[in-house]
Amino acid sequence: MKLALIVITALLLSACSSYVSLPTYGVVPDFVLTDQFGREFKSKERLNGKVWVANFIFTNCPGPCPRMSRQMRDVKDASKAHDVRLVSFTIDPARDTPPVLAAYGKRFGADPDRWYFLTGSQQDLHALCRHAFMLGNVDGSLEHSTRFVLVDRNSRIRGYYDSSDRESLRTLIGDLGKLARSSA
Repeated sequence: MKLALIVITALLLSACSSYVSLPTYGVVPDFVLTDQFGREFKSKERLNGKVWVANFIFTNCPGPCPRMSRQMRDVKDASKAHDVRLVSFTIDPARDTPPVLAAYGKRFGADPDRWYFLTGSQQDLHALCRHAFMLGNVDGSLEHSTRFVLVDRNSRIRGYYDSSDRESLRTLIGDLGKLARSSA
């Protein structure tokens, strides 16, 4: 009888575990950029302790960026119950000034308290895209990855998701919820 009670208790505790089994691909270093309102954006102050999703876009993109931004809006809507942040980094800092980013965010229904559009120097954006997120270069070519990146409360990259695949986006929303509900 005692053994059965111990087994049941262990199973219940493991079901309530805050551990999330997702791989870790790297750590996003602290960064300082400029948000869509022209304010200094310090990741350490705004993102540490938060689960967040990142992508790289540019506002005059004729290709996948508008679709990706609509999908980020869908992620925002699906994560309303959680304290999640969304971060869209520009790959075209020469044209994507804060007012341009603010207008773009408004076009997609971005909640400025949860969805940030960030710009900065090409060098800083390149370092983040290439070395932190491992998604390619910000070099003026305007070629960029269309993947979303899931980042946990400790700035660890926990997943990459293909924005052109619906199942991948469903997986992102599921993994986002798991991380948001956990303390891991």
